[in-house]
Amino acid sequence: MHDDDVPRGLRVAAAYSWRLLVIGAVLYVGVVLLARLELVAIAVFAGLIITALVGPIVRLLDRIMPRGLAVALGVLFSIAVVLGIFTFIGAEVANQVPTLSVKFRDGIGEIEDWLREGPLHWDAERIETYTDEVRAWVANNQASLAERAIGGAGTVAEGLTGMALALFSAVFFLLGGERIWDWLLSLVPRRQRPRVDGAGLVAWGTFAGYTRGIVVVAATNAVLVAIGLTILRVPLSVPLALLVFFGSFIPIIGAPIAMFIAAIVALAAQGPLTALGVIVMIALIGQFEGHVLQPLVMAKAVNIHPLAVALSVVAGTVLAGIVGAIVAVPVVSVFYAVGRFWVRTTPRQLSRSDSAPPPLDPTGTGAAGG
Repeated sequence: MHDDDVPRGLRVAAAYSWRLLVIGAVLYVGVVLLARLELVAIAVFAGLIITALVGPIVRLLDRIMPRGLAVALGVLFSIAVVLGIFTFIGAEVANQVPTLSVKFRDGIGEIEDWLREGPLHWDAERIETYTDEVRAWVANNQASLAERAIGGAGTVAEGLTGMALALFSAVFFLLGGERIWDWLLSLVPRRQRPRVDGAGLVAWGTFAGYTRGIVVVAATNAVLVAIGLTILRVPLSVPLALLVFFGSFIPIIGAPIAMFIAAIVALAAQGPLTALGVIVMIALIGQFEGHVLQPLVMAKAVNIHPLAVALSVVAGTVLAGIVGAIVAVPVVSVFYAVGRFWVRTTPRQLSRSDSAPPPLDPTGTGAAGG
């Protein structure tokens, strides 16, 4: 059969099909490798986040001191801030946990009273049956819980290793981002280098913009929650606000889940009216974030549809759990931005002299310094 005997539409579809199959196979192999090297991949990703956040500090210090000293001071300052926050949180938890435990028992008693006297009309025997079932489950699963705790020690060790690797990577990104990017460009055919260079700039700009934007959104949510919980006299307001801060890094679902935990604490410590106040506060903060913060802070960095955000979070959670939920939106945003740039440009439209600084240069000056 001659090619001319095959309808043109079928030939075009076949050509697209085998290319898509090749791309799919490459992506599958890449995902498998990332899964095998999960610790390294997460550490490098965290290193890029640190680079995006510490880069502006390094840029300011770089004007008055050598590059290496600016990087060292920027990283040390960031570490000191993080350690100071966690030290303060630890002290707050240690001071309030004994009081909270007493109030939590009282809150459980109030919940039992509501189950008996409220609309459900549960009798004491039924409540005691459910309580005994919970205790029996804990007793029967003590071995597995202990194994998880022991396994958690290994997880902590892996986490510390990952943090060290992330800091190590961030230092080199901050010190020699331009040189790293130039080496990567040397692996690309010369004719495509300007285009790849521009795509890299778009990718880094999108990633850095998303990272800084989500930190601003998370910090604003945390401050508002801390103020609201303090006004409502909910214990552990600062630790709960920190939980909201980290939860905000998971779009759509992270912050509401963290705030729901705050509502449970309010119910146990202060009763149903305070918990209702926390729920109202959650709704108001959610409206403020969705209608003010997200359009104002994130619109330029993440130009993708809310449905795409939701699907990305769900897909990331299915593929890689909590880590996948965190990295899904920035990864999709970067791919979308690079795809738009690639479609709208050709190698002839770009030259290296016309392109902006390499994307891993956090100073925005094009100089690696050292």
